[in-house]
Amino acid sequence: MSFTVAIDGPAASGKGTISRAVAAHFGLAHLDTGLLYRAVGKRMLEGEAPEVAASALTSENLKDPDALRGADVAQAASKVAAIPEVRAALVDFQRAFASRAGGAVLDGRDIGTVICPDAAAKLFVTATAEVRARRRHAELRARGVETSYEAVLADVHERDERDAGRSTAPMIVAPDAVLLDTSVLSIDEAVAAAIGAVRARLGD
Repeated sequence: MSFTVAIDGPAASGKGTISRAVAAHFGLAHLDTGLLYRAVGKRMLEGEAPEVAASALTSENLKDPDALRGADVAQAASKVAAIPEVRAALVDFQRAFASRAGGAVLDGRDIGTVICPDAAAKLFVTATAEVRARRRHAELRARGVETSYEAVLADVHERDERDAGRSTAPMIVAPDAVLLDTSVLSIDEAVAAAIGAVRARLGD
């Protein structure tokens, strides 16, 4: 099976979990494109110019995703993602992955609109800011990060505003994307809905 599935959505909407499950179900490769920006953000925090870091990025920089999950790295990722030169440097990396033999699932903010506008199936996964903040807060606490729900909610709002308001490749719903609101869905329900949406787009 060879096709591309584009899955977009805001932070903590569940798109990562759904994307991995969809990829596993259909036997496709998966790329969390947010890791690219997190890797660049991490290198920026270490003193490297983000444009230089993006140009030099390789798959080796993504081999330890746990090192890219911190709140400071997430904020840095959102900031570097608003830099047109960074986005341009990472486009080829993403498109090459998307066109690999056997097909692929990519998740991010602009996959269905910029990276893979001709994807066979597109989903936009979302949830209310409050639900997403609760999920992220629980995730951070489980990793031993001490923070308040209010701080996480403020961070969610800030990232949403930055992602949707940037001049280059803003986070928007592609006209032909299936909208999947996970606010009141369990993980199993959300995954089943996503797989169903992909099958419907493929005429399966």
